[in-house]
Amino acid sequence: MKLKDLKHKFHEHLDAIYDKEEVQTFFFMITEYYNAIKRIDLALNTDLTIKDDFVLKYESALKALKNHEPIQYIIGQTEFYGLPFYVNENTLIPRPETEELVELILSNITTNGQLELIKGDHQFNILDIGTGTGCIAISLAKQLPNANVSAIDVSAKALEMANKNAQLNQVDIDFIENDILKICNSELNSATKFDVIVSNPPYVRQLEKQQMQDNVLNHEPHLALFVEDENPLIFYRAITQFATKNLKPNGELYFEINEYLGKEMITLLEEFGFKNIQLKQDLFGKDRMICGVLK
Repeated sequence: MKLKDLKHKFHEHLDAIYDKEEVQTFFFMITEYYNAIKRIDLALNTDLTIKDDFVLKYESALKALKNHEPIQYIIGQTEFYGLPFYVNENTLIPRPETEELVELILSNITTNGQLELIKGDHQFNILDIGTGTGCIAISLAKQLPNANVSAIDVSAKALEMANKNAQLNQVDIDFIENDILKICNSELNSATKFDVIVSNPPYVRQLEKQQMQDNVLNHEPHLALFVEDENPLIFYRAITQFATKNLKPNGELYFEINEYLGKEMITLLEEFGFKNIQLKQDLFGKDRMICGVLK
């Protein structure tokens, strides 16, 4: 079957659901994944064909897209901070705003002169809480190869995927299965303190569900997304409390946050004695990141 005919079929069935350019993107992502054919290849040769067994895969993908399944789950992979990552229904799909969190950490490490310490004999320890795919921990480990990076998640299935991603990107991460809500008042390891603790915990309130698209609401794991309206900072409070016991003096705590709760997050960090608190906006001008230094 000719690929141009398949592309026409995608538009015929999906243009009423998605933006036309988005449908184009879906089709070319699938074409590159299944057949290693890039968009430019099809532009240069409009009569390219694929075998019938591949046509069935395209039709399966088309059915999933009509059901609003994320394209990343359909092909089982995505990209984050220039690195490849496997994803499935047990993990959130990494998002661009989380790349900004990674960039903030790396920028601060460089600005604060810590980069030379990491390159030297100083033991520089990083902990990612609620790691999911491992995207934050793995990206930091890739950029800071001499750092010791650990990552926690409550989901064994998410950690299985994170392990695969660490192997894929050839980095060594110490993955730990645990529930931060249960260990928030304890030391993770009495012999190890962290220079940086980072987390992108669940922060979407139930009242905000109506703002979400079906591909997220109906397919991504709610455990990693939602919190109750009455206690939206439950994970932030637990992690901040944990950080006071597990950061080194002047250690840094980083969060991705709910855009509507920036002021509440500043108050929370102040309550636990953090200093030099910075509330940062993402590329869209939304309060999205916060960091502070342990006194």
